[in-house]
Amino acid sequence: MSKKLEVEKLKAEIERLKKELKKRKKYGLVWEEKPEEVVEMCKEKLPVLKEVKNKEIITDKDKPVNLLIEGDNYHALSVLNYTHAKKVDVIYIDPPYNTGNKDFIFNDHYVDKEDAYRHSKWLSFMEKRLKLAKNLLKDTGMIFISIDNNEIAQLKLLMDHPDLFGENNFEYFVWKKKGGAGNTERIIGTLTEFILCYFKKKKPGIFNYRTLDRIYKFRDEIGPYNLEGIEKTNLGVYERKTMRFPIIDPKTKKKFYPAKNMRWTIGAINAKKAIREGRLFFDHKKKKVYIIKRPEQYENSENVFYNLLMNVGSLATAKDELYNFFDNREIFDTPKPSSLIRHLLEVSSRKNFIILDFFAGSGTTAQAVLELNKEDGGNRKFILCTNNENNICTDVCYPRIKKVIEGYKNLKGEDVKGLAGNLKYFKTDFVDYNEPTDKNKIKLTKQATEMLCVREETFEKVLDQKSFKIFRNANHYTGIIFDQTAIPVFKKAIKDIKGKFSVYVFSLGDETFDNEFKDIKQKIQLSPIPEAILRVYRRIFK
Repeated sequence: MSKKLEVEKLKAEIERLKKELKKRKKYGLVWEEKPEEVVEMCKEKLPVLKEVKNKEIITDKDKPVNLLIEGDNYHALSVLNYTHAKKVDVIYIDPPYNTGNKDFIFNDHYVDKEDAYRHSKWLSFMEKRLKLAKNLLKDTGMIFISIDNNEIAQLKLLMDHPDLFGENNFEYFVWKKKGGAGNTERIIGTLTEFILCYFKKKKPGIFNYRTLDRIYKFRDEIGPYNLEGIEKTNLGVYERKTMRFPIIDPKTKKKFYPAKNMRWTIGAINAKKAIREGRLFFDHKKKKVYIIKRPEQYENSENVFYNLLMNVGSLATAKDELYNFFDNREIFDTPKPSSLIRHLLEVSSRKNFIILDFFAGSGTTAQAVLELNKEDGGNRKFILCTNNENNICTDVCYPRIKKVIEGYKNLKGEDVKGLAGNLKYFKTDFVDYNEPTDKNKIKLTKQATEMLCVREETFEKVLDQKSFKIFRNANHYTGIIFDQTAIPVFKKAIKDIKGKFSVYVFSLGDETFDNEFKDIKQKIQLSPIPEAILRVYRRIFK
């Protein structure tokens, strides 16, 4: 081999190594990946949803439908990657803390404290689910994760990786969960837990959703607005002598001063600027000055929320809640109070948000969402996913949600009024699909009806025929055509129906049948099945 050729080969190898190094993690966690049975089974079986009809709860057809999915959350999240990609606003989860005290199950076995791969198993388990969960969040979305000292270091490094959320999108809360040390604590009594918060895209003022949903008392030619006082106490640590100055009404030239022992909350320069911009209102009768606040000013404000959560419930109040529902405080060792979850949603959610909890446990998140909706008239929807270990879904989570919605008698025999709401109960199921044959594609399409209804939020059946089905909600319709030869009959069936249609047509390839629907293309949106589902699953299960 010539010297020149050797040099060229060496250069090529150096370039190859450079590219390889760029692919490698420069900083972060390294752990031994542990195969997981629920993941491996998806190489031959594809998850779908099956509704449990007798567990449906409908109290108001005009209200949104909430979802409870029973099954392993890896499978539930896989389905949601098709039905709810980039639709979820807020995720809250309370995963197993991996304490070694029979709180974390991996491949059907509890992970013991002495397990040499304890942290690796937990990280393998969490990473797979967090990656699927991230795909569900909108670009404005966020995730809250409750955790304690056992895995917080590992979890933060995992979440900080750019493949997940990145360290620049991090915030956190500290929750005071109890008032004193436990019986097993001998050195330092642990009174707190952490709630890690990660955003898709963090920005100042991102927690101002409650202010955006406020009711406006006034309206002028510009639009709605509120009046907010600009006085604050001038005593003690709040004293600011320079903030007591006259503000002059430009129309009447009258001077306004803050009341005794009070001061303005804005300085002289900002006061003059607000006057020039017409943002101050002078009430001569009350001798008060107000600032005019419009929706865009609330949106651009940068409120700061404190991360120490001290009065939002405790372990004791959480156990009392469960006791009130089930006459049993020991259902969960470390439940979360609904007031804690409600507080997180108060600062992070608007009235029409979708909230996901894929470690739903006893159903606390559902209660928090329904309580918050009742409080502010919201239409938030929850999606809860939980397995049924020790019958936690069928005997605890679902009954609790049912009681919160419909009402129940507490331990004192008093009637507790229900908060109202609607619920659909699904189980994860599977379709054998070890290779992409025509037979398997037909099989998957036939089993995908509930998934498509969940995707479109259309649960009311309009027409049920062998070759096609039609469902609806208050806003639009969903058509599912299993046999393309039935397209003319389907078009005839929807001819006189007013409203928009999402139409799914079975295709062995990826054909959308645009030509067959060109005469009504303004009315429908076409998608081929099962290819659209398979594309998602190929990405997940590759």
